[in-house]
Amino acid sequence: MKTSEIPAIAGVVHEPDGPPAGAVALTHGAGGSRESPMLTAVCDEWARRGWLAVRYNLPYRRRRPKGPPSGSQAVDRAGILEAVAAVRALVHGPVIAGGHSYGGRLTSMAVADDGLALEVLTLFSYPLHPPGKPERVRTEHLPRITVPTVFTHGTSDPFGTIDELRPAAALVAATTEIVEITGARHDLGSKKLDVPALAVDAALRLLD
Repeated sequence: MKTSEIPAIAGVVHEPDGPPAGAVALTHGAGGSRESPMLTAVCDEWARRGWLAVRYNLPYRRRRPKGPPSGSQAVDRAGILEAVAAVRALVHGPVIAGGHSYGGRLTSMAVADDGLALEVLTLFSYPLHPPGKPERVRTEHLPRITVPTVFTHGTSDPFGTIDELRPAAALVAATTEIVEITGARHDLGSKKLDVPALAVDAALRLLD
């Protein structure tokens, strides 16, 4: 399996062995980067399934290598539109996009409000609310999402319980699936479950 770079979007491309069935674009959480072990593992899994997969940095991470998001969310959302367009140009076929935590949330907002067109939206550890503050829910835009959506979520995630996630996912105006990762926290680490395979399986089910 080969990798290559897309410098314009600070992207790493995981290339399948043959002609790609489609493309996937994934980005990172608030404290992370494209080097996230989870993003790398998920992109490897997509490439094994015959898809071209790209993990890329959001604009704030392109500006500085560490630290939390800085600047405007609108700029980061514009970076998502740019990245998905660059990835779409590489293939003839469906395009799936999403990301971990902050990156997934902003991708979902780009789908809801910025005209980002996808075949499937894939969200890892969607941050329903800040830890310990369940009253500050981040669901206002979800009813405006009209593409099939996968939520891959740990049962011990402090950013939202599975019981909180179910009614939130039901707000999406399309088919949804929740992939429960038993015992996992926000990083989706699991010694018992193959998280990348489960997430990819769910996205492919929603694509059919």
